[in-house]
Amino acid sequence: MAINSAIGSSTNIADPKAAGKEAVSSAIQSLGKDPHIIFAFSSVKFDQEKLVEGMNEARGDATLVGGSAAGEITSEATTFESVVAMAIHAPNIKFSVGYGEGVGADSDKAGADTAKAVMDAAGGKIDLFIMIPEGLTGNGSAIVRGVQSVLGEDFPITGGSAGDDYLFKKTWQYYNDKLLTDCVVGVGLSGDFAFGFGVRHGWDPVGLPLEVTKSEGAVLKELDGKPALNIYRDYFGKEAEELIKEPLARMAYTYPLGMSVEGSDELLLRDPVIANDKGEITLAGEIPEGTTVRLMIGDRDKAISAAKDAAQTALDQLEGKKPQVILMFNCMARNRLLGVRCNEENEGVQGVIGSDAKMIGFYTYGEEGPLMGKKGTKTYFHNETMTLVVLGD
Repeated sequence: MAINSAIGSSTNIADPKAAGKEAVSSAIQSLGKDPHIIFAFSSVKFDQEKLVEGMNEARGDATLVGGSAAGEITSEATTFESVVAMAIHAPNIKFSVGYGEGVGADSDKAGADTAKAVMDAAGGKIDLFIMIPEGLTGNGSAIVRGVQSVLGEDFPITGGSAGDDYLFKKTWQYYNDKLLTDCVVGVGLSGDFAFGFGVRHGWDPVGLPLEVTKSEGAVLKELDGKPALNIYRDYFGKEAEELIKEPLARMAYTYPLGMSVEGSDELLLRDPVIANDKGEITLAGEIPEGTTVRLMIGDRDKAISAAKDAAQTALDQLEGKKPQVILMFNCMARNRLLGVRCNEENEGVQGVIGSDAKMIGFYTYGEEGPLMGKKGTKTYFHNETMTLVVLGD
């Protein structure tokens, strides 16, 4: 029995309850069957309480999961200030949902609690774990470690951290009629289905590797015993000072840092968010002491090419099964970099996987997935990375 899905959307910000209802009901109507699960992502321009209320009026017996975004993605378009929904009918898949609270207080525990809740709902066995964590208050890497403490280090885990339209104030997570914040929502999939991961960024290292000699969480203080900001000053001179003046300056998403990961040639990206007068850089993810980093360089063409590579990797992992659903978690920094070409990237993914597969996703504040999408390997918290999971049968 095939996986079937359909998309719905709304831009009716003036009436958020009606918008939520319209997005979900139009997806269900297009599906023509009772859905088992609904994924929904939205702009925070909508009153979130009323939006969730409207979505719940329309969902029927289906489970609803999702969160706020920094841009919404479907097979039909890349949109902003919208709400999008995908209704999925998949009788051969069991979807088990749970959530964990208190990301800001203890990210590791919130991740572990989410995984435990999902496993309890599933009766102790799942094949794939998808999560939508809080995107601002906690430590993304610690959330992943918490999930792995329950499921295992190499268990298939993917997802995207909730956003808020680049306001960087508050993100939301959805679970049925619950409007959550500072939480992690997790979905466990089990049953007769195939899945494939795609995780690529497209940036190349330049210059010599430098050792992280002093850091605290996501604050990079020293590289090779010198102020961390020197890595940018050495290349860009006075232009590097824009990292002090402007959060997520253009330099930050054009030239992120690449962090070495044991056993992999692929570097894990870390976006500089802001620097201070001491030359310390706050990054969009933790960076442990003792690791090595390099300055990374990329461009729009390479970013788009990497997204297509990610799609091909995911497709290959289906081993001949037909792709039916694409869940895309795409970093908001890639959207900033690509600008008007963001549609080109998302359409490129659709083109590789095929137009018959419906796609939904959002621009995230961090992505979760295995390096280069390799199944059976450890999942990490990423920045500036195209992350996909494709479901097939």
